[in-house]
Amino acid sequence: MSVQFGTGGWRAIIGEDFTKANVQLLTAALARKMKEEGAAQRGFLIGYDRRFLSQEAAHWAAEVMAGAGIPCMVVEREAPTPLIMFVVKYYELSYGMAVTASHNPALYNGVKVFVKGGRDADEVVTADLEGHIAALEGERIPTVPYEQGLRTGQIQIVDPMNVYIDSVIRAVNMDAIRSRSLKVVLDPMYGVSKTALQTILITARCDVDVIHERRDALFGGRLPAPNSKTLTGLRDFVLEKGCDIGIATDGDADRLGIIDDAGEFLHPNKILVLLYYYLLKYKGWHGAAVRNIATTHLLDAIAATFGEICYEVPVGFKHISGKMLETGAVIGGESSGGLTVRGHIQGKDGIYAAALLVEMLATTGRSLSELYREITDQCGQFEMVERGYRFSQEEKERIHRTLMEDKLLPDFGLEVERVSYADGCKVYFRDGGWVVARFSGTEPLLRVFCEMDSEERAAEAAGHMEKFLGLTGRNIE
Repeated sequence: MSVQFGTGGWRAIIGEDFTKANVQLLTAALARKMKEEGAAQRGFLIGYDRRFLSQEAAHWAAEVMAGAGIPCMVVEREAPTPLIMFVVKYYELSYGMAVTASHNPALYNGVKVFVKGGRDADEVVTADLEGHIAALEGERIPTVPYEQGLRTGQIQIVDPMNVYIDSVIRAVNMDAIRSRSLKVVLDPMYGVSKTALQTILITARCDVDVIHERRDALFGGRLPAPNSKTLTGLRDFVLEKGCDIGIATDGDADRLGIIDDAGEFLHPNKILVLLYYYLLKYKGWHGAAVRNIATTHLLDAIAATFGEICYEVPVGFKHISGKMLETGAVIGGESSGGLTVRGHIQGKDGIYAAALLVEMLATTGRSLSELYREITDQCGQFEMVERGYRFSQEEKERIHRTLMEDKLLPDFGLEVERVSYADGCKVYFRDGGWVVARFSGTEPLLRVFCEMDSEERAAEAAGHMEKFLGLTGRNIE
C-alpha cells in the first residue's frame, strides 16, 4: 500500500509516493471515516507548511472534502503545525490535517492527521484509515475544483493566527518577560515559526532578531531539524551579538532547539528537564511527567524529588499526549525536541515551549546553565549519546530477528535489571543506566540511545550494541 502511517503521520518522497493521487486517496479515506462516525457536518481543517507542494497538496485535499460534501476550512498561509492542532481544538472539530514532513529532508512531504482536541491520531485511527485507503484504491474520487469550492462556500479560507498567538500570550507571564528586556535571536530554519514567535516576543518587549527567515524549500541545504550540527549559524549570531538566548524551530515548528548565552547547544532532554523543574519549583505546579523510552531518566529523578511520578511510553507523540490526558501530567516530551505542557494543546508546540523558556529566564534571573546545574546538584548526572545507522533490507531483517525474536543481547559488562520489547529493545541496568535500539518510524534508520552517569560510559555501552549488531563505524549522527 502506498500510504502507510508511521510514528509522525504519513511521510514519503515527493514524486515517488507523495503524489496528488495518494494525497487525494488519504483524504477520501478520512472523508469516508468522518461520514461513518457522523462527524462530517462539523467540518474539516487543513493547514500546510513551506515545503515544496505543501500548498498545492492542501488544495488537493480540500477539493476531495468538498467533493464528499464535507465543509472544509483552509488556513491559506504557511502555518505552524501546533497552530493547526490548536484550531482543531478551538473549533471543536473531529478531524484536521497539516501538510508537512516536519523535520525530514527536503525530498519528503507528508500529512499529519489530528483528532478531536487537536491530538495526533493514534494507531487505532491510522490503522482504520489504512483500511479505508486499501478499500478505496482504484475507485474514482469525486472532487470539486478549489476555486469553485471557494465560490460556493464548500471551501472556506480562515486565518486563526491571532487567536493562536493570543492563547500563547495568555499562557505565559508576559509582565515578567517585559521587565527583563531580553535579547533574543530566532532561527525558523526556513520554516513557519517566525510570525507567531516574533510577534509574541516583541509584544513582551524583547529585542528580537531573525535569521533564515525566507522561504527555501531546500532549507538552505540542511536538515530542518534543530541540533548541534544544524544550528552553527544561530550559535555564531548569539555569541557575536551577545544574545540571552537563541531559539530555533524545525520545519513545521513543533520541535525546539536552543543555544544558550554561552553559545552552547542545549539538548532537547535538557530543555524538557529545565521546564519540568521550573513548573514544579518556581511556578508551584503539581503533577507527573511523561516521556518516551528514548528520553532522559533525569525526569524520573526530578519527579521523585517532588513526590511525583514519571511515566514511560513508546515513541510517537500520540502516546505522550494520551498518557498526559489519562494522568493529568504537567509535561510530556521526547529527546527529539518535542514537548507539551498541561493546559495548552495536546501535542508538540515549539512556539509555546520557546515562550515558556523565555519566561523562565525572566522569572528566575538565572542562565540556563545555572538552572541545569541546580537540577543535577540535586538529582545527579545523566549523560546521553545518540547514534543512527542506515541499513539494507537484509540487515533490517537480521537486526530485528536478533533483538526482537531471538532476544539476544551483547555483553555490556553491567548487571541487567530487565529488558523491554514494547518499542524496540530497551535494556535497563541495575545502576540506573539504560540503552535502547529501535527502528525509526519516520526515517529509514536504526537508532541507538544510551544514558549513563557519564558520557564515556554511555558511549561504551552504545559501542557494545553497535559492535554486536555489526554496525561498527557506520554511525551517521
